[in-house]
Amino acid sequence: MGKHRTHLVWDWNGTLLDDIGAVIEATNAAFEEIGLPPITLERYRELYCVPVPLFYERLLGRLPSEDEWAVMDGAFHRHYWARADACGLTAGAAELLAAASELGRTQSLLSLAPHERLVPLVRRYGIEEWFVRVDGRTGHSASGKAEHMVRHLEALDGVAPERIVVIGDAADDAVAAAHVGARAVLYTGGSHSRASLRAAGAPVVDTLAEAVAVAEDMLA
Repeated sequence: MGKHRTHLVWDWNGTLLDDIGAVIEATNAAFEEIGLPPITLERYRELYCVPVPLFYERLLGRLPSEDEWAVMDGAFHRHYWARADACGLTAGAAELLAAASELGRTQSLLSLAPHERLVPLVRRYGIEEWFVRVDGRTGHSASGKAEHMVRHLEALDGVAPERIVVIGDAADDAVAAAHVGARAVLYTGGSHSRASLRAAGAPVVDTLAEAVAVAEDMLA
């Protein structure tokens, strides 16, 4: 692919996929099962973090036990996947992917969504052709993205980290980018508040079009 070509690594949930509504609904349905009060979108964005057990620590005032975490995680995913099919791509996402490709940018997708669920979804939305690689999570769901990013970049033959920008909706995307020597742009339409994203030290934008423009400026 060439060491000097710009490469974008996209996040999926909350970035290309506009699923924050489904996330909140699934979170509250899971909370109801385990006796927690519902949470608002604003509160969720204030508290959410990765690894996810730390999010529950912020809610509960303590880390959940392994058994509690298993129940919470299982309940959330059961409710989320019941709602996921109703989600659409973020406005303009498909057009941005196509345009970036036409300009000679290479692109890939790295997500903590389970790989076996992610790939069929990407195909269903008709955007698979714009990615040189699509990787979902194959390990434990509580870990962050950094080690997954290492493996993702190893599989991107010949792409230098300094030519890579990660576009995501979470502080963890910036952490993962820094872990491999890449840069990041963070989008406010997903899981984090603007203040949480700013604390990660990466540029923060309100649209994916802005994210791509900032990424191009970074690598100009």
